[in-house]
Amino acid sequence: MNGAHDLGGKHGFAPIDFSQTDNFAEDWEASVFSLTLACGLLGQWNLDQSRFAREQMDPAHYLSSSYYEHWLHGLELLLLERGIVSEDELCSGRSERAADFTAVTADKLPAILAAGGPTLLDTEKRPAYQPGDVVRVTHDNPVTHTRVPGYVKGRTGKVVAHRGAHIYADEHSRSGAKVAEHLYTVCFDASELWGEHNTDGKSAVYLDLFEPYLISQATGEGIA
Repeated sequence: MNGAHDLGGKHGFAPIDFSQTDNFAEDWEASVFSLTLACGLLGQWNLDQSRFAREQMDPAHYLSSSYYEHWLHGLELLLLERGIVSEDELCSGRSERAADFTAVTADKLPAILAAGGPTLLDTEKRPAYQPGDVVRVTHDNPVTHTRVPGYVKGRTGKVVAHRGAHIYADEHSRSGAKVAEHLYTVCFDASELWGEHNTDGKSAVYLDLFEPYLISQATGEGIA
């Protein structure tokens, strides 16, 4: 999705502030984090759908709010869309009906965390690219979730590694289906992304990109 959340490579937002050393600046942030994970374990949406929910926040609100406010917005949207809570319940903080879901209890968490959420899938489809191939990123602007940052769309790079086939995040967000697509690490010369006058001539950016994002290029002249 081409929205306010996609800030990579844009000017005017100042350097990243590394001064905060605690995981949560305020207590309410820890509560939002815990609620988001607990509700996610109800199995009513997946990780990519939760990311897309945050991306639908009003752009002006998104840019003027904090990280965990984004999380809270996404959680509220998903809870309402799935009918888990009503508008009245959300506003009052009080349940008006019996719960239809069973929460995961603390004794089950160690096994869930140990299993993780692997995205690697088996597929009979062969990878279209190999290390050394020169590729260009498509310049699509879908209104749904995508893992392509805006600053790399239309740019040319070189495949440096094939990472296997993984759950394709775009389709996972749209339909919930676990479709396998090959994933590659692609190297982009910094000058290709931001121009010769904005780089030191020695820098590069490495991104993991799904196969549907890529188009083969005939030559690799000028590619790092």
